Amino acid sequence: MPVSDVVVKGAREHNLRGVDLVLPRNQLICFTGVSGSGKSSLAFDTLYAEGQRRYVESLSSYARQFLGQMPKPDVDLIAGLSPSISIAQKSTGQSPRSTVGTITEIHDYLRVLYARVGTGHCPECHRPITAQTREQILQQILDLGASTKVLVLAPLVRGQKGEFRDLFESLLKQGFVRARVDGQVARLTDDLRLERQMRHNIEVLVDRITVNPSQRGRLAEAVELALKLGQGNLIVARDSEGGESPTSGKGATRGDGEPGGKGAAAGDLALSAHYACTHCQKSFEPPSPQLFSFNSPQGMCPECQGLGEIYGFDPERLIADPAKSFQQGCFELIGPWRGMGRWRRHIYRGVADTLEREYDLESGTVLETAWEELDPRVRHDLLWGTGDRHITYTWRAGAAGRKWGGHFEGIVPKLLSQYRTSRSGMQRRALEKYMSVVACVHCGGRRLNPQACSVTLASRAAPLADQPERSLPEVCHLSILEAKAFFGELELDATGQAIAAEAIKEIRGRLQFLGDVGLDYLSLERTAPTLSGGEMQRIRLAGQIGCGLVGVLYILDEPSIGLHPRDNDRLLDTLARLRDQGNTVLVVEHDEDTMRAADHIVDFGPGPGVRGGHVVATGSPDEVIANPKSLTGDYLAGRRIIPRRATRRPIGKNKLVVRGATHNNLRNVDVEIPLGVLVCVTGVSGSGKSSLVSDILVEALRRDLNHGGGQPGAHQRIEGLKHLDKMIAIDQSPIGRTPRSNPGTYIKVFDENRALFAQLPQSKARGYKPGRFSFNVPSGRCEACEGNGATKLEMDFLADIWVTCPVCKGHRFNHETLQVQFKGRSIAQVLEMDIQEALGHFENIPKIHDKLQTLHDVGLDYIKIGQPSPTLSGGEAQRVKLARELTKKSTGRTFYTLDEPTTGLHFADVEMLLKVLHDFADAGNTVLVVEHNLEVIKTADWIIDLGPEGGADGGLLVAQGTPEEVATNPASYTGVALARLLAREVQAAGQSSVPLAARKANSGRPRRVGPTDVIQVRGAEQHNLKKIDVDIPRDRMTVCCGVSGSGKTSLAMDTIYAEGQR
Repeated sequence: MPVSDVVVKGAREHNLRGVDLVLPRNQLICFTGVSGSGKSSLAFDTLYAEGQRRYVESLSSYARQFLGQMPKPDVDLIAGLSPSISIAQKSTGQSPRSTVGTITEIHDYLRVLYARVGTGHCPECHRPITAQTREQILQQILDLGASTKVLVLAPLVRGQKGEFRDLFESLLKQGFVRARVDGQVARLTDDLRLERQMRHNIEVLVDRITVNPSQRGRLAEAVELALKLGQGNLIVARDSEGGESPTSGKGATRGDGEPGGKGAAAGDLALSAHYACTHCQKSFEPPSPQLFSFNSPQGMCPECQGLGEIYGFDPERLIADPAKSFQQGCFELIGPWRGMGRWRRHIYRGVADTLEREYDLESGTVLETAWEELDPRVRHDLLWGTGDRHITYTWRAGAAGRKWGGHFEGIVPKLLSQYRTSRSGMQRRALEKYMSVVACVHCGGRRLNPQACSVTLASRAAPLADQPERSLPEVCHLSILEAKAFFGELELDATGQAIAAEAIKEIRGRLQFLGDVGLDYLSLERTAPTLSGGEMQRIRLAGQIGCGLVGVLYILDEPSIGLHPRDNDRLLDTLARLRDQGNTVLVVEHDEDTMRAADHIVDFGPGPGVRGGHVVATGSPDEVIANPKSLTGDYLAGRRIIPRRATRRPIGKNKLVVRGATHNNLRNVDVEIPLGVLVCVTGVSGSGKSSLVSDILVEALRRDLNHGGGQPGAHQRIEGLKHLDKMIAIDQSPIGRTPRSNPGTYIKVFDENRALFAQLPQSKARGYKPGRFSFNVPSGRCEACEGNGATKLEMDFLADIWVTCPVCKGHRFNHETLQVQFKGRSIAQVLEMDIQEALGHFENIPKIHDKLQTLHDVGLDYIKIGQPSPTLSGGEAQRVKLARELTKKSTGRTFYTLDEPTTGLHFADVEMLLKVLHDFADAGNTVLVVEHNLEVIKTADWIIDLGPEGGADGGLLVAQGTPEEVATNPASYTGVALARLLAREVQAAGQSSVPLAARKANSGRPRRVGPTDVIQVRGAEQHNLKKIDVDIPRDRMTVCCGVSGSGKTSLAMDTIYAEGQR
C-alpha cells in the first residue's frame, strides 16, 4: 500500500458497518451501489466531513470561536486525507441576483473589461462619447490636414430660449467680435435680435486659423481658451469662405449650421475634455466597474433595482380576447366601448387619432382592428404610454370642436398607479388577478441603467456579424458557445489589448471550462433559481478546473445528472483533466459510462439501509465485473438487464397536442403526446425539453385543469384537454426546508401514527390528544429546539449547519410524551425507524402499513419515517412525492409529469421505479417523463426527441415514435445511443454475460502527461522579479535564499502564497 493512499478504517457513520477501505491517490474513483447502501455516508459524511473538520481545527482559536465545533465522523482512522472540496447537487441559493456570470465570476471580469476598454455611447442620440485630454484634442485638429482652414468655437448656449443681449455685450467687453448664432457667423457689433420664444445655439468664435504644425502654439492657446469658455467643450468648424486674413480673436465668416437646432452643426468636430455627449450636452460619470453591476446603485436599473423584472400587470392577462378590438372590449378591465364613461372615450379617441396620424394608418384602425392584428408600435403605446410625445385629444361637443393636450400615461402605468394608491383590499385583490412577475419595461430585462447599457465592445466573430458591437447585457444574453466566439475575435487596438489582456484571458478560459462540462447552451444571464442541481454542480466543477489546485480530494455527487449520453465524454474528459492535474477525484455515480471510465470502483451493498453499509466489491471496472457478489457488476457484465415490456401499449386516438410552441429556444414546434401511455421526452441538454414540458405544458395544465395560477410560456394553444381531469407535476424540489418536515408528514402516515398513539390506554389515562404527539404543538414537543431535534448554528462565511439539540438529544419530544409506547416503541423511536422496519412493526395497522408500502414500492425502504427533508436528495424527494400519489385513488385520467426521476438511482432501483410508472399507465393515466437514462427510454411506449443541438441550435422536433423507430433515425442523438444499447441487449440474449467485445470499453480515461511532482512558476514579475521561471519540488523542503531585496519574499509570499490564497 503506497504511503500516499487514503486509508479508512472502521467507518460507522449512519448505516456503514465498520468499513475498511484503501483509496488510491490521484485516481478517478467511482462509488456506486443501490440507493441507501452507504455511498454518500462514506464520501460526504465521513471523508469530506473529516476534511472540513481538520481544516477548521487548523485555524486559530480566535477564528474557531466564530465557526463552532464540528462533530467528528464515526470512524476509527482516516490516514492520508488531502484537503477536501465537495461539489454537490445543491443550489447556491434562490436569489435572482445570482447568475451563471456571477457564480463563475465571469461577470466580474466583464465589468472590468467594459469599464476600461468599452466604447461609450450617449443613451439618447447613441453617438460615441469619450473623455479626451487637451493633447488628444489638439492632435485631432492637426489630423484634419495641413492648410485646412478652421474656426475654433466655444459653445455657450445650447437649445435655450431668450434674446441673450447681456451675453453678447459681455463677449464684446471680453474682446470677442464674432459668434456663430444658430449656425450663422455674425458680428457682435451688429444689432443681433433673436426670437425670445425660439431655442438658440450660440458659440463664440475664439480663433480662425489654418491648420499647420508651425501654428501648433497658437492652436494650443485657442483650444485652451475655448475649453475654458465652453466649460470643457469646443467645436471645430471648417472655414468655408477663407476670404480675409483674420486677427486672433477676430474675423467674420458665414458657416453652415442648424438654426434653432441642438448641438453642433453638421460636419463640425465636437470635442470635449469631459466624459460627455457634445451633441446632447449631457455629461456622464466615467465608466467604472460599479457602473456595470446590477447589484450596485451606480449601475442598477432604478425601476427594478437590478432584478430585470417587477411585479406588475401582465399584458397577456389584461387582454381577455386578442381576437377582439379595443372597441369590442379586448381589455377586460376597461370593457367594451359603450360601457366607458364619456371622458374616457374622448381620451382613447384622441390617442387613437394621434397614433393613426403618426403611424400613417387609416382612420378607425386603432380602435376597430383586432388586438392581435394591430401594429406592434400601436400596441406598445396603448399599453405603456407615449412617454414625452405630446398627444392632442379632440372631440365634438355640440357644434363646436374641443381640444385638450398632454401625455398619454398608458393603460399599464395607469393601472399600476391605481393599484399602488388604492386603500381598498378588495380592489387590490381584484387587480392582482391581472398581475405577475414581468420583465421591467424601463430596462427591458437588462437589469442595468441606460448609461451602462450604452457601452459596447466590438467583435469580428463571423457567427455574430449581424451585430458586431454589443453591450454587456447583450453579451450576457448570448449562449456560452456564442460568447466564446465573441471574445475569441474581440476587436481592440494595441492599447486596449494591453489593458484588457488579463481579463480577456480569464473570460476565455472560464467560458471554455463551461463548454467542457456540457453547458454550452446556458447564457451568462441565466439566474441561479432556474438551474438544476446537475447544472449548478457542473458550473462549480468548471470553476475548480480553472483554479488549477493540486493535491486536493474532490468529491462529486452524480455529475452526469442532466447530461445526454452524447455529452458524457466531455464531462469524463473534464474529470480526467482534474485528476491529471494531480488530484484525487471521487464521484458518487450510477452512470454506466462513468463507471467504465473510472480507474477504481467501490461497490456498496448488498442492499439499502440496514441491509447495506458493506463494501461488496472494489477494484478496476473489470475486477468489479468479474465479482459475482457485485450487483453492479452483474448489470455492467450484462448478466442482469432491465427488461423491456413484452408488448407495448397501443397508441390510441386520444392525444394532447401543443401547437406553435415558441417559448425560449422552441421554434414554433407542434408536439403530439399520446394519452394513456408512458411517454419520454428526450434530447441533448438545452434542446428545449424543460421549456416544452415544465414551462408550457405543466403551467398550462395547472391553469386550465387544476384551476391554479399557471403562467405558460409562449405557444398558440393546447388541444385535447377534455380527455384529462387533473395534472400532477412531480419534480425534484424539496418536500420541505426545515427539520420539521419529513417523509412521514408528507405522505400523511405520521397523522395516522399520532392518531394511533392517542388511542393507547396510557394516552387516554393522561388525556393526550393526537396533537400531543406532534412536534409542531408546544404541549408535547421539546421547547428547547421547538420540536426540530436540532438547533441551527450560523457559520458566518461557511454554510449554516444543524446540530443535535442538547436537551432532547434529537428526540424532538419531552419526557412525558416519550413515556407512551406502542409495542415498546415511543413516537420518537417510530420516527427513527426505516421504512422496512416500520412495515413489520405496523403490519396489523392497515392505514399505516398501506402508506408505508408506497415508499417501499418506489425503492425508499431504507429512509427513516422522520428523516428531515433537507437531508433528502432531489431524487429521493421526487420519489417521496411519487409515493404520495400512490396513496391516492387513481381516476385513470390523470396526467403525470416527472423530471429525471432516475436521479440517484442504481440499475436495480430504476427497475423498481419503472414498475411503478408502468402501473400508473396501466391504470389509464398518462406518464410524461423528461429523461436521459437509456434504461428508462427503451421501456417507453413513445419517445419525443428534441434538438438537434442545445440553445439556439435546438428547439426542433427531431424524432418521435417507439424506441425501435427512434433508434433507426440517424439524425437523433438519442436514437444513435439507443441503437447501441438495443444492439448489446440483442447480442446478450441467451448468453450468461455479454462478451467483452460487445461491451463498452472499461479502460480508464487516458492520462495527460504533466509535471505534477513540481510546482511550476513561469514569468514571475512581482516587485523586482525579472520574469523568472522556477520549478519547486513537491513534498520536499525548499529554501529560498539570497541577499536582502533579491526577491525571495516576492516569490515565496507575494507570488506563490498569494496565488494559492486567491
